[in-house]
This record gives sequence, C-alpha cells and structure tokens, in this order.
Amino acid sequence: MVRSRCVLLCALAVLIAVAPWASAQGLPKTSPKSIGLSQERLDRITAVMQEHVDNGRLAGAVAMVAREGKVAYFQNVGMQDREKNVEMSPGTIFRIASMSKAITSVAVMMLYEEGKLQLKDPVSKFIPEFAEVKVLAASGDASAQDGLVLAKRPITIRHLLTHTSGLTYQWNDRVGARYAEAGITHGLIQDPDLLADDMKKLAQMPLVHQPGEAFTYGLSTDVLGRVVEVASGMPFDEFLRTRIFKPLKMNDTGFRLPASKVPRLAAVYAPDPNGGLMRLPDGVLGEGPMKASVTYPYEGTHCYCSGGGGLCSTVPDYGRFIQMMLNGGELDGVRLLSRKTVEMMTTDQVGELNRDTGFGLGFGVTRNLREGESTSVGAYRWGGYWYTTFFIDPAEKMIGVCMAQISSSGKATLNDQFEALAHQAIVD
Repeated sequence: MVRSRCVLLCALAVLIAVAPWASAQGLPKTSPKSIGLSQERLDRITAVMQEHVDNGRLAGAVAMVAREGKVAYFQNVGMQDREKNVEMSPGTIFRIASMSKAITSVAVMMLYEEGKLQLKDPVSKFIPEFAEVKVLAASGDASAQDGLVLAKRPITIRHLLTHTSGLTYQWNDRVGARYAEAGITHGLIQDPDLLADDMKKLAQMPLVHQPGEAFTYGLSTDVLGRVVEVASGMPFDEFLRTRIFKPLKMNDTGFRLPASKVPRLAAVYAPDPNGGLMRLPDGVLGEGPMKASVTYPYEGTHCYCSGGGGLCSTVPDYGRFIQMMLNGGELDGVRLLSRKTVEMMTTDQVGELNRDTGFGLGFGVTRNLREGESTSVGAYRWGGYWYTTFFIDPAEKMIGVCMAQISSSGKATLNDQFEALAHQAIVD
C-alpha cells in the first residue's frame, strides 16, 4: 500500500502543473545602505561569481544576502544550462544535498516541541531494529566477536542530530563496502526503497565508534527522516510539505520535481582535464561507494526521501527557511519553533568531539574565530555536495545563500569566500 503511494506520487509529480516560480514570495527587498551594507562592496560578490564563470570554474551561480529581514543583494550570473543556452535566474532550482539536513533537523525539533519525542529517546523507540546495534571493535579487543562489540549505550535522537551516533557514509573505508552490499544509498541516486526499508538495513550495519564518543558525519539525518514518519504518523515528504514548505511559502522545495519544473533544474558540471567544464551525463556516475546520478529528482523510480541529502530548492525558498531560523523560529506570522529551541539547535553540542568546528542540532556552529575568519562567534551554516552553501549570523542579523552545481568543486573557491564577502560589505 505504501509503495503504491510512492509510485503514485512519482507519477503525479510528472503530471501536475504548478504556478511559475515568479509567484513564490521571497523576502522583502531594500537598499543596502538602509541596513548598513555597502553596494560597492556587495558588488564584489558578483565580481567573484563572474570571475568563476569567465575562468571556467563554474557554469553559473545565484547568491543572496539579507540583513534585518530584508534582501540587499540578489544576483545570478552565468548559465543554468550551457548546452541549452539557459541563463541562471532567481527561479533556478538546485540540488541542495546536505543543506537538506537543516530542514530535517527542524522537523525533528518541531515534534520535540509537541512532546512526540525527546532528545534522550533511544532511536529503537521509533525504529526497533536499532535496539541491539554493534560497533567495530578496537584492535586487540578481547571481547570482540567477528571484529564487533555490543554498543555500550543506545543511539539516541540527540546522537543523530549531532552526528555522534557512529553511523557513517558509504565512502567510509571501514564499513562502506558493507553499506554498498546491503543496498544502502545516500539520497543522490535513484532508490526504489522506502525509508522504512533502508533504515532496517542500516540498523544491521556496524557503527564506526560507540554512540556519543566521537563525531562522524553520515547517515544519521536520514534515520531522523524515518523517526519523523513514525513520531508524526505521516510520510516524511508529506510532513515537510505540509508542516514546513507550505507554511513558509517554499513553493519550489521538495524531493521530486514535476515535469513543469524540470526545465528550471540547473545542469551539473565537472572540471574537465583541459581546465574547463564538462556537463555530467545522465545515468549512474562514479564507481564504488560514491555512485550518484544527476537525474534523481525527476527520473526513474525514486522513493527514498533522504533527509540528509535528497531535497531540491531555490535561493529565494532557502532564504525564507534560514530567515525563519534567524527570527527565532518565525516568519511572516508563521511560527515553526520557539526561540529557545532555535537557541539550543544553534549552540555547540559536541565540543572537542569535533575539533574542526562546533556543531549544534543540525548546523555547524562557529565557537571560536580562527585566524582570517570573517564571521561572528555563534554564526551557523552548512553546505551541500553539489556546491551550495548558506550562513546565518545572529550577531549581525544577516543571512546568505549561494548556489551552483558542480562535482567535484575543482578550482572553485566561491563557497569558501562567500561568507567573508558578505561580511566585508558591513559598513555600519
């Protein structure tokens, strides 16, 4: 019955006509000067974007910067699809990959506020197969059987939100081959399985460390998608659509694109051996654990709604989502979270378990300014595999989103520069 629903939704996504992107409500616009930004300095973002296009590092990009809830900068440069001669536009749709994680984390915390789950709850309360997980044993551990030991403690919802569960991704050299053999995917390729199917498989995989004892970025957020389904009694994609996307007027965000929106999806490029770009072809790309497909948002049977990497969105849509976070959980009279919950989500929860950066409940967090870093302590952010990024800086009341589509990034540095370029425009 559930699988029939999935197939039906995939068919409907191809047939249903939708309103054009122009009908979506973005954030209000204002002059840079009125909110303490310099137009001349914001134009430096455009210059760097254009340089990337001119030098063949990117085909095109779209970027937005807002402060005090108003957009002061919004530019698109280059091409959405060079071969079809389609320019980048405000309504270009991008595969946002791991920027899906922030949205899934908000869904979980909405259920937390409703009392449908607690952060200390074991995952097995929602997915029973996680009741007796095993962990890769340390070298020389006399208690190990077949190289595995029992987990000292259950995986909790908090472990999933903070990526301290011990779950990893398919490219982990210790367990990646087991993931691949079990048919566990990562959201960037067509997968006919439902979340419920793949999470049962994942529960049988060994953890790479004891829950709560290290930070390992991985499929934890995909597991949270299934937790949302069980705790809410709704399919994950339906929960996101009705509880987050529709209230926030994120009209172009979702897992599957209807036929009318496919022409707005940006093509994906890769560096070519001659220093330019080549368009990635349709079909399965790559070998081993890092197989991916650029057509998963609209082609083939794809029922696996990856909360960690499966969504598509636009710069205006995602801008509305992160403005809601900056506002303490509310936008345009719609409240998804309380201010206190947002504060908890955006406070470092992992400490020295992750030396590179702080990490809250679904967001990377600046806990200390490093040399040459132009942001604020307490700012938070994340990015995506296909070359998308965002930041939220509460101290400066500023947000930014920048999206392109390339794999791998090659010589592109736009994402690394974007947050600093936005901050150097502050002049008040």
